[in-house]
Amino acid sequence: MKFYSTNKKSEPVSFEKAVMAGLADDGGLFMPQSIPELDKNFIDQLEKLTFQEIAFLIAQKFIEDEISISDLEKIIYAAINFPAPLIPLDDKISVLELFHGPTLAFKDFGARFMAKAMGHFISKQYRELNILVATSGDTGSAVANGFYDTPGINVFILYPKGKVSHIQEMQLTTLDKNVTALEIDGTFDDCQRLVKSSFVDTELNKVLTLSSANSINFARLLPQMFYYFEAYKQIENRFGEIFFCVPSGNLGNLTAGLIAKKMGLPVTKFIAATNANTGFAEYIRTGSFIPRNSILTFSNAMDVGNPSNLERIRELYFNNISDIQKNIYSDSADDIETLKTIKSVYDKHGYILDPHGAVGYFVLNNYLQNHGSNNRSAVLLETAHPAKFLDVIEKEVKLNIEIPERLMNCLSKEKKSVPLSANYSQFKDYLLSIKK
Repeated sequence: MKFYSTNKKSEPVSFEKAVMAGLADDGGLFMPQSIPELDKNFIDQLEKLTFQEIAFLIAQKFIEDEISISDLEKIIYAAINFPAPLIPLDDKISVLELFHGPTLAFKDFGARFMAKAMGHFISKQYRELNILVATSGDTGSAVANGFYDTPGINVFILYPKGKVSHIQEMQLTTLDKNVTALEIDGTFDDCQRLVKSSFVDTELNKVLTLSSANSINFARLLPQMFYYFEAYKQIENRFGEIFFCVPSGNLGNLTAGLIAKKMGLPVTKFIAATNANTGFAEYIRTGSFIPRNSILTFSNAMDVGNPSNLERIRELYFNNISDIQKNIYSDSADDIETLKTIKSVYDKHGYILDPHGAVGYFVLNNYLQNHGSNNRSAVLLETAHPAKFLDVIEKEVKLNIEIPERLMNCLSKEKKSVPLSANYSQFKDYLLSIKK
């Protein structure tokens, strides 16, 4: 399997090259030259497979023989070692809980798989790899945990100052060894711009070997496909229409689902739920995308004004907006609607959603009410444990949440971060200084 750049100005590369580089030489995102189709028997027999067996078979379709069967099995079983249970709320909507990993967010799937895959490749080389990752919330802690103490790999996490929750910040700033948190005086889009700029900086890349752990890296995207199949396996009524609702920011999670559908997963439609950062929802409605500055909301991991993975979605559908609109519906929820949804879902079902899941539920519920059909199942991706948003849920919604022990542990540690402006020259000088 070869991977090409969405900018189409560089040569196709191997899976290893795509993973280790993160971004193509021409600044584009890597995409597989073809989407492997799955045999219908595979889909029909999912109930007989464990989550890890599903993950292995999907991964092998893209990696082929670049990683041996035995090594790939080790990577999968070490990375995907926690469940993704489907919890029914009523006869229509179920919640796919993706927060049972070590940092209590869905980013654990991608970060842990990528760390194991990169660790496998770097162990064969005599060089040091520097991972740059921009985060608006959960990505940073998941990447930090996944790569922590991995030989030959340094991790630099860029996060926007004052724009992540307190718990999220403590998760990503309380590790040491090979993990450094960079506190950027700007927005998530500034953090993402700094990372992207560094990858196309010829001078910098002559000195440092750089890669990315954001969803711009295909190794983050690949394991996110796994749980769509795992969710489908758990749906009781698979004979009608099936909808997946995806809280959406940088669009990596949505893109993974769309690729799973292209592989043969029988999904009727994807519901992309955005918060006050409505650029993608407007694109789906109008066919025109206008990049903009991100807006700070309670669902901060979705605070993205110019999502990178829109490039990949366009590639999947050959930039045909009609086909994109057939496969994706999108709408938004603001902070007030988010808080009301958390409260109403708790009152009705006794289930506490985090702000991202609440945005998804609001959009999904409205869609189902306005597009009536009795024979349908809807899966809402719940991307983070509500305890990560105590400052929102306990203060604003007045609900009490038990804090998992692994979150409590990081709150007692010392915060360590390097403050930087959003100026690229300062960021570049900092990176060059670590080599001296």
